[in-house]
Amino acid sequence: MEKNKNNYAIIMAGGVGSRFWPASRSHYPKQFIDILGTGKTLLQQTYERFLESFLPENIFIITNVAYVGLVKEQLPNMPESCILGEPTAKNTAACIAYTCAKIYKINTHAICIVAPSDHLIIDSHKFSDYVELGMNYAKKNHALVTLGIRPSRPDTGYGYIQFLENEPVPGIHKVKTFTEKPSIEIAKMFVETGEFLWNAGIFIWGVSSIRKAFKQYLPEQYDLFDEKLDALNTAEETETVRKFYEECKSISIDYGIMEKADNVFVIPSEFGWSDLGTWTSLFDISNKDESNNAIQGKNIFTYEVENSLINKSRSEDNKVLVVKGLSNIIVVDTPDALIICDKDKEQEVKQIVTDLKIKFNDKYT
Repeated sequence: MEKNKNNYAIIMAGGVGSRFWPASRSHYPKQFIDILGTGKTLLQQTYERFLESFLPENIFIITNVAYVGLVKEQLPNMPESCILGEPTAKNTAACIAYTCAKIYKINTHAICIVAPSDHLIIDSHKFSDYVELGMNYAKKNHALVTLGIRPSRPDTGYGYIQFLENEPVPGIHKVKTFTEKPSIEIAKMFVETGEFLWNAGIFIWGVSSIRKAFKQYLPEQYDLFDEKLDALNTAEETETVRKFYEECKSISIDYGIMEKADNVFVIPSEFGWSDLGTWTSLFDISNKDESNNAIQGKNIFTYEVENSLINKSRSEDNKVLVVKGLSNIIVVDTPDALIICDKDKEQEVKQIVTDLKIKFNDKYT
């Protein structure tokens, strides 16, 4: 995919990654961690992937204002003007309204891809091909495009996209329905039909198209930013954005626009994707030993342990960690917190983090 002055990338990097506790913390969430043990954080990998196809000045990162310093530290060569800080978390619709309005002020012909900062993409070349297909379609059509992942299994942790068979152009389908995380029985039915894809939360559209969608489906957010449009890319931007975030409601782009719009299209995609939403998702894509254990960190010793994830990548190297006689567990050790959890119970980690926050404020979360 050739670099084009009208093509922009928006990387959303404001999440707290609570399901990756205790490695991921509110002051240092998982996108800033080398969770895969590659020597690069998830944010760095995402940025470098887009740098291959987009001009540096056309790549924007939107994150919580508290993480702006971390972004600058991890991406020191990134133009400072392309790092945007949200004063408070208001879900994905708000950050997309902000970044797309800012880009629209710069270039009304811009075509954008919006993607999370903390997903794994193994085949970056295939990913680039799908992105190019989507951007070319969005450039020629008033369309909101999303990349859907062909499911490898029935999974209740993802939303699903149902698509129609007809293709306006090869590889692109009209979206029929969106479904939030289903029960396992419904997920099995979805996979068996072959009509459903996992919702990866990766979107492609022209800035003019998404602004029209905001005007139609989220008019309050559209009006809030439209009346402040002249202040973007000026010294007044920070105060303008603060006021916008104070007034706008918290809603996802999926629920606010994508599930309602009638010009949504999906590209069925396969490029080695994982949202890395949980420790089990990391286990699934990790290299395993002969007992099917995924182990990351130094001085870890296992005896009669199988099908488990053991991670002390954020703990002291000289600490010895010994696990014996256990199966199907998650062990994550950090300097001030340790979790030992049945893999089948890990969806409850988010509630554990909430409980700890109530008991200890932000000390351990």
